[in-house]
Amino acid sequence: MTIIGIPAGWPADETAALAVQRELRGRLLLDEAGPAVGEGHVTGLDVAYDDERDLVAAAAVVLDARTLDVVEEATAVGRVSFPYVPGLLAFREIPTVLAALDALTADPGLLVCDGYGLAHPRRFGLASHLGVLTGRPSVGVAKNPFTFTYDQPGDARGDTTPLLADGEEVGRALRTRSGVKPVFVSVGHRISLPTACAHTLHLAPRYRLPETTRHADSLCRRALEQARADA
Repeated sequence: MTIIGIPAGWPADETAALAVQRELRGRLLLDEAGPAVGEGHVTGLDVAYDDERDLVAAAAVVLDARTLDVVEEATAVGRVSFPYVPGLLAFREIPTVLAALDALTADPGLLVCDGYGLAHPRRFGLASHLGVLTGRPSVGVAKNPFTFTYDQPGDARGDTTPLLADGEEVGRALRTRSGVKPVFVSVGHRISLPTACAHTLHLAPRYRLPETTRHADSLCRRALEQARADA
């Protein structure tokens, strides 16, 4: 098992990370509609941590966007590359996530992250960070609303309400299953919020979470268990 090291020049403290975040935030593209729902590929990304061993395992799972069948999957295991700082969690995992993406042979298409995009204190969560670094359209689909406010959407599948930060819409609470608590969708890069919500709904035909997240979550946990066994 190869463990990915921390890249040379990677930010080592909060001040350096904030400077990188501000610079990359200026490269965000927010005026594109994004890929059509059900066409091409969508790739789920997720990570699992073992802080005691200083390990993070990342998974990238490519799905056929129409059928939601798995096309390809890849994993990588690396060292945790940054301390835990709210709002800077992307810096802990991006090198390993990029290694998993680089291991794919299929075109990843749309990136779907278990986390946030614009729904972030500085409007630059993991989905935005990865989108800018890869140049790919990206979406954040989170289980919880972070610190933002929202009204409960209607009970029907597909109902939405705005996710608000100081009156600004930074995402939407989206009901993917009737009567089940919503997920929280935000734009990452090169996609509109309505298109991001449409993709999320299409990717969640049976469960609350999108199939991309379900597959990637399971795979990164297995990769971490294997890394522990090999350690």
